[in-house]
Amino acid sequence: MEKKKILIICTHNSARSQMAEGLINALYSDKFEAFSAGTEVSEVRSQSIQVLKEVGIDISHHYSKHLRDFYGTDFDLVVTVCDNAKKICPVFPGAKKMIHKSFPDPAAVNGTEDEKLLAFRNVRDQIHEWIKKDLISNFNNI
Repeated sequence: MEKKKILIICTHNSARSQMAEGLINALYSDKFEAFSAGTEVSEVRSQSIQVLKEVGIDISHHYSKHLRDFYGTDFDLVVTVCDNAKKICPVFPGAKKMIHKSFPDPAAVNGTEDEKLLAFRNVRDQIHEWIKKDLISNFNNI
């Protein structure tokens, strides 16, 4: 069976989309091939790398990519994971289907490093639950 291709888009491709890409590829690589991109390019947040490492997933080799890098690529599903990305990219050329699932931006949390890490862990867990319960279980409808 051919793997389904998924593109996850957020604004900076530094946290939410990177974590979603890492989770999907690590946990569901038998069924899916995930990629991530941003409406702007930045760098992968160290907290994103750390909180995925805590659950045994290494995204230290990831880098921030612009969604233009994927123009011309067909995807079974394109997901925007922040409201800004949905506004900037309401459609994606080559997407069979697009959906939106907004998650809070953990990078927007001010505070101590422990408070920031807690925010990243919470978002990681929210994304993981969404992948397990909604994305994976309903993929046949896509």
